[in-house]
Amino acid sequence: MSFGEDQSSGAGNGAGPRSVRLLGAALALALAAGCATGPTAHPSDPLEPFNRGVYRFNEAVDSAVLKPVATLYVRTAPDPVRTGVSNFFGNLSDFWSFINASLQLRPREAAENLLRFNVNTVFGLGGLLDVASEMGIERTRLDFGQTLGRWGVPAGPYLVLPFLGPSTVRDTAGRSLEARGDLVMGVDHIPTRNSLYGLRLVDTRANLLRATAMLESAALDKYTFTRDFYLQRRQNQIQDLIDQGWGVGNGDRGTGDRD
Repeated sequence: MSFGEDQSSGAGNGAGPRSVRLLGAALALALAAGCATGPTAHPSDPLEPFNRGVYRFNEAVDSAVLKPVATLYVRTAPDPVRTGVSNFFGNLSDFWSFINASLQLRPREAAENLLRFNVNTVFGLGGLLDVASEMGIERTRLDFGQTLGRWGVPAGPYLVLPFLGPSTVRDTAGRSLEARGDLVMGVDHIPTRNSLYGLRLVDTRANLLRATAMLESAALDKYTFTRDFYLQRRQNQIQDLIDQGWGVGNGDRGTGDRD
């Protein structure tokens, strides 16, 4: 799965201890691959030969496993079940959005996301029901990569991560930190915890089926399209923060997505 990051975006973001190790390995490999770049490399993608290799690997895994499983999930699971699953993991991401809004010194968004998390956890059966949205409490998705950008950390080179897809050095660092505080990782029962990781991955991929179908029909070079879309979106997010007076500025042009 190489499209839609931020799947990414979002937080908690489906990363566990193994994902943290994968992120570290990806960074090490990316640095080692730097010598493979050439003068025609995209300025934000100096590691393109390495990234394209990882992209092809992700595409193969997606075609062989993730997409078929996600398609079967959509066809067999009733809509209320799939909605409940998405609501549950969205509720976990609201907690991380609260933390990032606090770190970004955005009190309104912090209060809204914390209120959403509490309302949906208590009155929404642990987050299966999105009671907060029915009450008009707005969600702002924020991640730690945006927080780093808000405080002036540059994005660094574009990276394609094994299994996780588009990223940058800054966003990879953000993912690694969020993985260590993932609420799912706090589940002590290992089979339950692993099942939650798997379910979140399938739910994320299922929510991207329509987007990837459009990508496959529209893009001549899916790698380039995905890279440019991701980088532009992240730049706009950070730049929006800066334009609203919440950022220190760093040359990136990357607010949270409003649902």
